[in-house]
Amino acid sequence: MEAIHTVEWMKQVARHARAEGRLTGLVPTMGALHAGHLSLIEAARRDSSPVIVSIFVNPKQFGPTEDYRKYPRDFEADRRKVEDAGVDFLFAPSVEEIYPPGFRTSVNVEGLADRLEGKTRPGHFRGVATVVLKLLEIAAPRFAYFGRKDAQQARIIRQMAADLSLDSEIVVYPIVREPDGLALSSRNQYLSSAERKAATVLHRALSGARRAIEAGERDTMRIVSAMRRELVEEPLASPDYVEIVDADSFEPVVRLTRSCLVLLAVRFGGTRLIDNMQVDIVDPRGGVVNEAICSL
Repeated sequence: MEAIHTVEWMKQVARHARAEGRLTGLVPTMGALHAGHLSLIEAARRDSSPVIVSIFVNPKQFGPTEDYRKYPRDFEADRRKVEDAGVDFLFAPSVEEIYPPGFRTSVNVEGLADRLEGKTRPGHFRGVATVVLKLLEIAAPRFAYFGRKDAQQARIIRQMAADLSLDSEIVVYPIVREPDGLALSSRNQYLSSAERKAATVLHRALSGARRAIEAGERDTMRIVSAMRRELVEEPLASPDYVEIVDADSFEPVVRLTRSCLVLLAVRFGGTRLIDNMQVDIVDPRGGVVNEAICSL
C-alpha cells in the first residue's frame, strides 16, 4: 500500500488508473477506523481496483463548540488497518493541502441541509459537501462508498453528485452494529461505561418502532411518541430529535405510505449519537399499500 499526502500526487495516481481503464473505488473517512469502515473497504474491493481510502479530519464540518481538536486521531493504527484490509492507496492530506491559503469556495445543497442535523449543527453539511466534492475531484473514483448511519449526509452527497453531474457513483451501505445493537461510530469511544450501556436505548427505541410498524401502525406521531417514551426512561439519555421523514425530501410525514426514515439524535453526557431505520412500504398484492419492510 502506498500512502499519499499531496493532492497533486493523488491526482496523478487517479489519472493513471483512469488511463488504464480501471474502476477506482474511494472510501472517504475521518480516521478512527472501525468495523463499519472496514465493511465499506470490503465492498470497494469487490467492485473496484484500485481502492483508495482517504483519512482527513475536516475542520469545516465542525461547529465552534464541537470536538474538532479532540476528535480521535491515531494515524499509525488506521494505516495498519487499511493496509491489512488490502487497500491500494491511503490518501492522508494535511489541512493546508485541502484548504490552501486563499481558499474561498463552499458547496451548499439547499433544502436537504436545512433540517435535523443541519439545524442542530449549522454549516455542518456545507463543510461535508465541500470536502467530499474535493475528494471526488482529486481521486476521481468510479464508486464512492458511504455508510447509512449518516443518512442525511448520504442523501445530500447523492444530491450533490446528481446536481453537479459528477462521474462518481455514490454507493451507500447498511449500518454496522455492535452485538447489542449500538451503531458503530468513532464517537462511541467518548462514552463512559455507564453511558455506553445507556446508549443501547437508541436501538431499543428503533426496534420498538419497527415492531409497531410491522404490526400495522402507520401514524407517525404515535410511533415517535412511543420512541420518546422509551428514550426518557433512560436517565442518561437526552434526546435532541426523533423524527420520521420522507427518504427523498427529508420532510416530516404524517402517515407511512412510502419510503421513509426514522431518525434520532441523542446526547449521553458530552457525546451526541445518531441512528436511523429505513422503512419501505410495499404492496405485494397490488391492492391497498399495507406491508412494511424495516431495515435497522
